[in-house]
Amino acid sequence: MKIHRSLPWVALGICALPLFAQTAKVMTPEDIFRRNTEPRDQTNKPFPPHKVIGNIYFVGSQTLASFLIVTPQGNILINSCYEETVPVIRGSVDKLGFRFADTKILLGSHAHADHMQGDAMVKELTGARVMAMEQDVPALTKITPGNKPHPIDRVLHDGDDVKLGDTTLIAHLTPGHTRGCTTWTVKTTEGGKVYDVVIVGSVGVNPNYQLVNNKEVPDIANEYIRSFKILRSLACDVPLGSHPGMYNLAEKYPKLGKGPNPFIDPEGYKREIDLEEQVFNGRLAEQKKAVAQ
Repeated sequence: MKIHRSLPWVALGICALPLFAQTAKVMTPEDIFRRNTEPRDQTNKPFPPHKVIGNIYFVGSQTLASFLIVTPQGNILINSCYEETVPVIRGSVDKLGFRFADTKILLGSHAHADHMQGDAMVKELTGARVMAMEQDVPALTKITPGNKPHPIDRVLHDGDDVKLGDTTLIAHLTPGHTRGCTTWTVKTTEGGKVYDVVIVGSVGVNPNYQLVNNKEVPDIANEYIRSFKILRSLACDVPLGSHPGMYNLAEKYPKLGKGPNPFIDPEGYKREIDLEEQVFNGRLAEQKKAVAQ
């Protein structure tokens, strides 16, 4: 079974039931895929833009997460999503009272079309510098909507800092879902307190991923294992992700302004890692068994 990492339907990261939700059910990659990607007709429909915490804002769609990080020297956008999603993101930025043209840096979660296909369009509209993890560059160069070359102004490496104004993001290589899947960490301040924010790239196992005897990515299983260890090592007060389902946005958003910030959820972060690792281990065991028969 071959991994087609660049196909649009595969590109839809992997996380869609309320992420970080407690459950007794044994989940499968198919369950997680549906959690993140359904309903499909909501892919490019806006979700109400809102402040998450500090200088971090949600500007994405119903099923695709995009974040705006605001600084005095301009703004950072994480995830351009599909080209069709860019107008949604731009409209959300405008509704929040910011200027899309003030986007100075564009980052991404991983080299799948639903998260980074719109990079060229955002660069055309804003002039933002596009930055991407080294291991994802080969896949990104194949994402060329309308035959536009994929822009990459800075190649990132594990542990690199991305700085703008008073904000510093750290790029963590968390491979498996893609070779250069990137989890971003950043500190933000609200109410005089500093919070650790983690924007998970993805540790989802797409339904067609081959974890055993994979000729294209022989070490894919160990890449996932490494990523789970990295995620568990990160300090996290506010968990976010490349799909809204990855941090249970639909349930948390209605609670905004009605008590403590619902996005402060360190225990939810741990539960989600547990869930994703359980799904990974289950699919790995299935494939090992099939090969042994």
